[in-house]
Amino acid sequence: MPSFSELAPQIAETGRGLAARGWALATAGNFSAVVRRDPLVLAISRSGADKGRLTAADILQVDGKGLPLEADAKPSDETVVHLAVVRERGAGAVLHTHSVWNTLLSEAHGDAGGLEISGYEMLKALAGVRSHEHREWLPILPNTQDYGRMTRDVVDALGKHGAAHALLLRGHGLYTWGKDLGEAQRHVEALEFLLEVTGRLQAAGGGLRAAARVGAGGRDGHD
Repeated sequence: MPSFSELAPQIAETGRGLAARGWALATAGNFSAVVRRDPLVLAISRSGADKGRLTAADILQVDGKGLPLEADAKPSDETVVHLAVVRERGAGAVLHTHSVWNTLLSEAHGDAGGLEISGYEMLKALAGVRSHEHREWLPILPNTQDYGRMTRDVVDALGKHGAAHALLLRGHGLYTWGKDLGEAQRHVEALEFLLEVTGRLQAAGGGLRAAARVGAGGRDGHD
């Protein structure tokens, strides 16, 4: 497992790359990777950092409770969500983006509790997916400034949708993860592509083709 000194510049580079794609503008988004499992230590972007100018100095370490290991350090407010995903999914890295398309679609489909995407070759970029016929269900959770509640909602959604590669916070953004930073970044790129295609198709009035890719509710079969 990479050390913190190795991970910090990698996380910063990943964050700058996501910002350059328009997926984490200004101070939006947060990014993390596991430094150690036992006891759990997470490297995560600090609160308020401009993601387009992220450096290794903007990455800090927190323990399994989300408490910083350095004095006067302020990690992202959503650190507890990252820790929940790491524990529930065994993830090695978690990336949270705020793109235009993931924000719009999370709002448009929030009442349905989720969004289904299927039929696209890009789905095969997701870990374990072997066919474009795969149906990816993205749970959509309510946004809140109560991060304890947000964490409980995330844990509940991950338990109900064991095959999900990501989730959306309504009007807020996308959380995805991977075994390491490389896989998590691949998932961001694939999912942002799929969300933009879905959104553009719906905006253009894609009719039955659009409807076939959008679920009406969080049924167990979507997993």
